Amino acid sequence: MKDQVIRGKAYLTFTPANSSSHLVKELKIRIKEVERALSQSIKDSRVSKGSLQKMKAMESTLSKASRLYPDCAAMIKKLRTMTYNAEEQVRLQRNQESFLRALGGRTIPKGLHCLSMRLTAEYFALEPEDRGLPYKHKLLDPDLLHLAVFSDNVLACAVVVNSTVSTAKEPERLVFHIVTDSLNLPAISMWLLSNPPGKATVHVESIESFQWLTTKYNATLQREGSVDPRYTSELNYLRFYLPDIFPYLNKIVLLDHDVVVKKDLTRLWSINMRGKVNGAVQTCNEGEPSFRRMDMLVNFTDPMVAKRFDANTCTWAFGVNLFDLQAWKQRNLTVLYHKYLHWGNQRPLWKTGSLPIGWVTFYKHTLALEKSWHVLGLGYDSGVREEDIDEAAVLHYDGVLKPWLDIGIEKYKPYWRKHVKYEHPYLQQCNVRD
Repeated sequence: MKDQVIRGKAYLTFTPANSSSHLVKELKIRIKEVERALSQSIKDSRVSKGSLQKMKAMESTLSKASRLYPDCAAMIKKLRTMTYNAEEQVRLQRNQESFLRALGGRTIPKGLHCLSMRLTAEYFALEPEDRGLPYKHKLLDPDLLHLAVFSDNVLACAVVVNSTVSTAKEPERLVFHIVTDSLNLPAISMWLLSNPPGKATVHVESIESFQWLTTKYNATLQREGSVDPRYTSELNYLRFYLPDIFPYLNKIVLLDHDVVVKKDLTRLWSINMRGKVNGAVQTCNEGEPSFRRMDMLVNFTDPMVAKRFDANTCTWAFGVNLFDLQAWKQRNLTVLYHKYLHWGNQRPLWKTGSLPIGWVTFYKHTLALEKSWHVLGLGYDSGVREEDIDEAAVLHYDGVLKPWLDIGIEKYKPYWRKHVKYEHPYLQQCNVRD
C-alpha cells in the first residue's frame, strides 16, 4: 500500500499544474482511499477485504497512468528523488527518537525527586550523632567481602543493596561502600538508616571528600566533551581511583547502580585472578547484542593506538567487576590511566565514556569471568534469553531503558521491583508504585 501511494504521487507530479483530467481526479481519490486503508491496517495489524479491494482499484488506476506516462527515465529519476527525501525524513526521525530516548534515560522521575526531598528533610531533622550507620569497625577489614557502588539514585542504591543482601549466604560479611554527591548523600543515608540491610555493613560517603585525588594526580575527575551526564559525571570516573580510595583492601567488587543481584556473590572474591587486575565478563561474541569490537570505540587510525593495541582483543563490560587492588597498585595503572587521559585530551583517540579508556587502561590486565556472573542488555534489548536470565548471578539494565523509568522494558521490571519497598509511606506519598 505504501508503494502504491508513492507511485501514485509520483505520477501526479507529471501532470500539468491545475490539471483536472479524469485520471488525475481518479489518482487523487485512490491515493486517499489507500492511505485510509493503510492507516486502518496499521491499527488493526491486518488487511481487511475492503482494503484489498481498494488496493486492486489503485493498481488498475496505476496501470492506466503507466500507459499514459511511459517516460521511464523521468519516472525513475522522480522516484529516486522521492526515495531519498523519504529516507532523509526517516533518518531525521530516528535521530530525534534516539535523542528523546537518551533524554528520557537521563531524567529523574518526579516520584524519585519527591522521595529524595522527603528523605533529605528527615535526615537533617536528626541529631548529628544519630546520622551514622552501624558496624563502622568493619569498613577496613580486608577479610570481609567489600563492594563499591557509585550512584546518585537513592532507589537504585537500595535495590543493589537489598538484592545483594537477600541472596547472600553470609550477609554479615558484606561491606558496601556507597559513594554519591553531596546533594544525594542525605537521602541515601536516611533511606539506609530507616531501612537497614540486616547484618550487612553500609557506608555512604560524598565524592567531595575525595577532592584530594585532583591534587594528587593534578587532574579533574569530571570529563568534558559530552552533554550526557553519564559520560561527564565524576562518579562515573571514580572507578579509576579504587586503590587510592580503599588503600587497606585487597579485593573489591564494583557494581553499577543499575544492576540486580540474583545469586550469592561470595565465590567472586575467591576467584584466582592469575596476576590480572580486573575480572569482567567479555563482550566479544559476534551475533550477541552486547558484542563490541575494540575499534568501535577506540580510534585505530591513530598510529599511537594502532602500535599499542590489537583491535581484535576481546572486549569486556563494566557493571560487575572484581578488582585486585594490590595488583593494580603494583602495575601503577592509575598513573597509566592519566597518561592515556592526557593523550585523549590532545586528539580523538576514543569515544566519550569510561568504557573505551577502561579497555586501554586494563589492556592485558583483565581476566574473563564466566558469562553467568553478569548478564547484560536489560536496558536496551527486549530479546535477552530466558535461560541466560535464569542462570545469571547479576542482571544489568545497561542502556537508557532503566527499570525505574516509564520507558523501561516492562517484562524485565519485576526482577528490579522485587527489591523495592513499595509499601514504604514515602514511596506511597510520592506516588512511586509497582
